[in-house]
Amino acid sequence: MHIEAFFDPATSSNTYLVFDADRTRCVVVDSVLDYDPQAARIRTDNADRLIHRVAETGARVEWILETHVHADHLSAAAYLKEKLGGRTAIGRQVTVVQGVFGKLFNAGPGFATDGSQFDHLLADGETIMVGSLSITVMHTPGHTPACASYLFTDGDEQAVFVGDTLFMPDTGTARCDFPGGDA
Repeated sequence: MHIEAFFDPATSSNTYLVFDADRTRCVVVDSVLDYDPQAARIRTDNADRLIHRVAETGARVEWILETHVHADHLSAAAYLKEKLGGRTAIGRQVTVVQGVFGKLFNAGPGFATDGSQFDHLLADGETIMVGSLSITVMHTPGHTPACASYLFTDGDEQAVFVGDTLFMPDTGTARCDFPGGDA
């Protein structure tokens, strides 16, 4: 397993590329789509850095995983899927968050609350394989009802990606005061 982190200073968010042992396949975790609130514009700078890096390695993206729906930044999952392929996925409780946000922001009937924006809704305990990587989904609600952590195992190596379930080191636990959050 090989892990590369990409930090976005504007949102203090990390995106990860996780490669299997022979580095021919990879997974994206928590992609960031740039948003300029003053200009009300989106950009793809962070996503384009990932695209460039994946092209350098020659690896194939198999999954684009989100640990949760982000209120503080936008996901580049759809853009990355268009450019790199792979399947998008998030914890299946995302439908709860979509329902809450849809009502809160008066999104109207055109706002899908069934998770259909993703290719696959992941269940707690579900395992997906990417080359030599085994990825186990762990439902970790609190920050949002849909938070999921991903335990990557490759032989004797393990790494877990927790999103905003846990903050480092000055904050500790994640905020649970978002709509639908619960301590």
